[in-house]
Amino acid sequence: MNISTGEGEAIFNTEGGIFMGAKRKPNDSAIGIFSVPYDGTTSFRPGSRFGPSAIREVSSCLETYCPQLNLDLEKLNFVDLGSLEIPFGAPEPVIKLVQKATDHLLSLGLKPLLLGGEHSISSGAVSAIAKNYENLLLVQLDAHADLRNEWLGSKYNHACAMTRCLEILPSKKLFQVGIRSGTAEEFQDLKSNKRLITHKTGEQAKQLKESLEPFRGKPIYLSIDLDWFDPSVLPGTGTPEPGGYFWNDFAAIIDVLKHHQIIAADIVELAPQLDSLGISSILAAKVTRSVLLLLSLSNQKE
Repeated sequence: MNISTGEGEAIFNTEGGIFMGAKRKPNDSAIGIFSVPYDGTTSFRPGSRFGPSAIREVSSCLETYCPQLNLDLEKLNFVDLGSLEIPFGAPEPVIKLVQKATDHLLSLGLKPLLLGGEHSISSGAVSAIAKNYENLLLVQLDAHADLRNEWLGSKYNHACAMTRCLEILPSKKLFQVGIRSGTAEEFQDLKSNKRLITHKTGEQAKQLKESLEPFRGKPIYLSIDLDWFDPSVLPGTGTPEPGGYFWNDFAAIIDVLKHHQIIAADIVELAPQLDSLGISSILAAKVTRSVLLLLSLSNQKE
C-alpha cells in the first residue's frame, strides 16, 4: 500500500515491517516515523539503505516500556508511515523529497522521526522544520564532524551533512557531541565556533547540560549517527570509528535531553549486513524507542 502526500510528490510505501506499537494511519497520532533507504554517497562501506527495515524487524524483541524514562510505547499514539520512495543516484532529489515528506508530517501535526539511510538526508528534514521554527537548535551525536564543504565531488555527501544543515539553520546553533574524527580544519571549526561538546565515557553529560541550559524551552532537532557508538557494541555501520561510546553514555545524554524540547529527530547510518550477530540493529531499535519517548515528553511540555 502506498500513501501519497496529495500531489504525488512524496510517496510512502507501507509494505514490509512496522516499528513495534505503531499505527499505519496518522489519526490522533503525535509522532510520525518514516524511513529514507538511501546510501548513494557512502564513501566506505555501503548498506545503510537496509537500516530502517532492520530496525523495524527487530523492534518486537524489545519491551515497550523504558525504565529510564518510566514511559511506555503502549501509551503513545504514533504512526509508522513506511518508507519514502526515492530515486536512485544523486542525493539532491532525495533530499528534496525528504523536505517535502517532512513538510507533510508537520502539516498533519506530527513530530517527525526519520530512520536512515545515510546522514545526507538530515538537511532535507532540517530545512522543512527550520521554516516553522526560526529558533531551532541542532544537537548531533556522531563520530565524525561532517563539516566538509564537499567530499568526493558532492556538496551533499554524507560527510558534508552538518555544513548543509548550518546553511539552512537560522539560529546557527549546532551542538556536536562526542566527535572524535575529522580533518584538522573541521576540528578548528568545531573549536573556534564552540560547537564541540565533550563527553567522557561512563560519566554524566555535564558539558551538554551546561551548554543547553540557556536554551531551555527552545525547539531542538536531534540527529543521531549510530557510529557515535563504539564499534565493539555497534559494528554494523559504514564508517566505524574506535574510541566510541556505550549504552550508559547514551543514557546520560537522554537524561539531559529529557528536560528539553525535542521536536524532531533522525537516526542514521545503520548498515545491518555488516553485523552478522544482529546486535547493531537491536541497539538501534532501542535508541529509536528512547527517541520516540523523548518526542512524547516534548508533547507534554507544550
